[in-house]
Amino acid sequence: MGCNGDDNPDDNSRQTSTNLIVNSSHGIDGAAYGLADCGACHAINIIHKTLNIRDIVADKGFATCMGCHGDNGTGESRACLICHNAIDLPRTPWQSGHFTHNFNTEASDKDCVSCHVSSDMNGNFMPEIDLTRYPNVSGQQQAYNNISEFCLRCHNHDNPQVGFEMSHQTYNHPLIAMQDNYNFVDKHGWIDGTGTRTYSGLRSDYQYASLVECTDCHAMHGTHNKALIIDSAGKGASKLSAELENYPVTITDGNSAQLCVLCHQMQDIIEQGAENTGNGLTGVHAVSGDCSTCHSHGETVQAGL
Repeated sequence: MGCNGDDNPDDNSRQTSTNLIVNSSHGIDGAAYGLADCGACHAINIIHKTLNIRDIVADKGFATCMGCHGDNGTGESRACLICHNAIDLPRTPWQSGHFTHNFNTEASDKDCVSCHVSSDMNGNFMPEIDLTRYPNVSGQQQAYNNISEFCLRCHNHDNPQVGFEMSHQTYNHPLIAMQDNYNFVDKHGWIDGTGTRTYSGLRSDYQYASLVECTDCHAMHGTHNKALIIDSAGKGASKLSAELENYPVTITDGNSAQLCVLCHQMQDIIEQGAENTGNGLTGVHAVSGDCSTCHSHGETVQAGL
């Protein structure tokens, strides 16, 4: 009999589908809780027989355990980057670039668990499972319907999360005004345009309805663009075809044409609609200049969007 109280040390039945973090009941009557030596009960060549992480766990050993299962009451730091790094899992997440969500040059394990405390680590990202439950304005930890709902738990005026306050920003700054923009103003939020104006063209493989998630334009884990704008289509634009994945995105002096052209492709060519934005794609009416003069975070300031 193992510490889990059965003959199968790979049995994950005691962990819920939404949380792999072990708790004080770990082992028979909690006998394994607080122990740092996972190998005392779990054989490295047996665990995770049916999971995709089996090989990387076998290669790196028991040091990987805390990354998925927590500190087991030992007080030691979670080890996320032991697997999620540029060599072992270079694109889960894709971490290249100078800017990260914490505006550091390089992410650390403690940064990961700010957003991902209880991931089920099955390779299928689901916001209601893989993201930390932060309370809403009513103090309730409700499940998220999409990634943007998670982002807006911090980026709002009235419900700052403890430890992540942004009170130094002006009232209309996107960092704290985004919940209002997203729900009531921004055409990339819940409000959907009619699609009947001059600029009604979207790419033929465009799969969005009215909602564009924050992470379709903003790269949480690393980008070369300020404001965390994705620097390649593969870091966002999640509902577009894989054929667009390798197109680069460079934002210079407020010009976002290379970002917008990933989704937007005008049907009736006007102005600079036939000109290359610089990343190999065409279809937006201006390929130079400051887009934010007329387009404020997707808001329809002028007719034609």
